[in-house]
Amino acid sequence: MSGHTHSLHDTPEKRIRSALILTLAAMGASIGGGILSHSLALISDAGHMLADAGALGLALVAQRVASRPRTHLRTYGWRRAETLAAFVNAILLGVASLWVVVEALERWREPPEIRGGWMLTVAAGGLLVNLVAAWVLSQGQDSNENTRAALAHVLSDVAGSVAAMVAAALVLFQGWRRADPVISLLLALMILWSAWKLVSHTLDVLMEGAPAGLVPGELERTIRGTPGVADLHDLHAWTISQGFDVVTVHVILDGTRHGTDVSQAVCESIRAAHGIDHVTVQAEAPSSPIYYQPLSEIGRKRR
Repeated sequence: MSGHTHSLHDTPEKRIRSALILTLAAMGASIGGGILSHSLALISDAGHMLADAGALGLALVAQRVASRPRTHLRTYGWRRAETLAAFVNAILLGVASLWVVVEALERWREPPEIRGGWMLTVAAGGLLVNLVAAWVLSQGQDSNENTRAALAHVLSDVAGSVAAMVAAALVLFQGWRRADPVISLLLALMILWSAWKLVSHTLDVLMEGAPAGLVPGELERTIRGTPGVADLHDLHAWTISQGFDVVTVHVILDGTRHGTDVSQAVCESIRAAHGIDHVTVQAEAPSSPIYYQPLSEIGRKRR
């Protein structure tokens, strides 16, 4: 017996495309401003935006792929494309942060001579454009892992613009040219932390870990507490994609209710207690006991 909901949220493709266009515009401005002001910081920030633009392009392609209908060969459709894109985006974010570290160390050794006024103006313009892109991505109720990964890239560009503005101000008003590598290094650490969180979350989904926020022991107690259930085995819970959690379980009947009724009751109990709609229950007649180690005794450490 199965309680299935296959609805797919409206994809935020237009928002990702708009953010990509804005990021490319900000990147072009940073390249031009970097050349005019002799600012290595702006040119480096443009390189960071180029990596993020590539990630946004990947997210856009994955968003289209994920919306394809399911087939006989891919019964869940292409939903995992969103998670795969988010995972790749997180890796790119980590690589970008390491690149910032290398550039920061190089600038510390040889601080470039820059025109602080031009640098401050261009960085402020980049900040405005990136804030608009972040606002576009954050709108709506249909955000998913892919959109959040894209938003993380844009927010890193926001932080980069802020860092460039602070460095420009220190160079312009204090004459401290090494402000740029110091701020860039702090920014790189922030980006690396964001990348790690994204990698950890998406890898957990790809490895079919239990859905975030679900306590396996509580799920087991919900099933055991359903009238008509004597025991259970082969309980599995995982995430296909954002908003699409799945539970499958074999329940052994106690003989007081019909198997169809018990299966439906288990689906409804899980939906009410844990908010999971896609539940598949196989009811089995009472027989010789099957050894089953409760999930609460496995000691699996959740995040």
